[in-house]
Amino acid sequence: MKPLAFVTGASSGIGQALAARFHEAGYRLALAARRTAEIEAWAASRGIGAGDVQVYGADVAQIDSIVGAGAACIERQGVPDVVIANAGISVGIDTEERGDLDVLAETLAINNVGLAATFHPFVAAMRARGRGRLVGIASVAAIRGLPGHGAYCASKAGVVAYCESLRGELRASGVKVVTLLPGYVDTPLTRGNRYGMPFLLQPEAFADRAFRAIEAGASYRVIPWQMGVVAKLMRALPNDLFDIAVQGRGRKQRRNG
Repeated sequence: MKPLAFVTGASSGIGQALAARFHEAGYRLALAARRTAEIEAWAASRGIGAGDVQVYGADVAQIDSIVGAGAACIERQGVPDVVIANAGISVGIDTEERGDLDVLAETLAINNVGLAATFHPFVAAMRARGRGRLVGIASVAAIRGLPGHGAYCASKAGVVAYCESLRGELRASGVKVVTLLPGYVDTPLTRGNRYGMPFLLQPEAFADRAFRAIEAGASYRVIPWQMGVVAKLMRALPNDLFDIAVQGRGRKQRRNG
């Protein structure tokens, strides 16, 4: 039987590009998102038949919703070989604004708790089988906090730390935990950014590099590598110099401002 990849946030952007790349490599697909009609239309447009794809309606902000989708996947299609927790949001915040605290809570619920809930249904089954890959999509925004990006940077730093913890827990089981840190990728999530985006990748280019990293079982990979160099330089800067460097940088668009 063909291997199986379970991908969240598969209705657009990185998630959809990853689904296409895994299908191209001969994988069956289990695709989860709130907008199921868009996934079904996409699959039909590519000629992906019902035997190669199942679509699951799920909201990663609701634990029982995404856990239920994972359980349904196991029941219908079996235990995946690869699980990619890709669904996420990116919204600017201003801590002075009371409403933005709700945005922060929502961001953490989706980007962090939703990621763990995505993995949850599969951990025991993969451990029992002795193999599998759990893939967390973080961001280079995890490396340092940027003005106006507090919610997103904090959530993606949390993804990195969470995946590192899980990797240690599963090290002896044969289950790999892969942490991917995309730089700038041309998706609906980034098109509203009000600042320069160096080394911008098309989703297909990102997906191809991500696929190779996942297949290799890489524990941590920044894509593209040029952003990895930038991230290391940013991390090495003393705080005073870093603060000066980002002063006046464009901020992520807030939901209501």
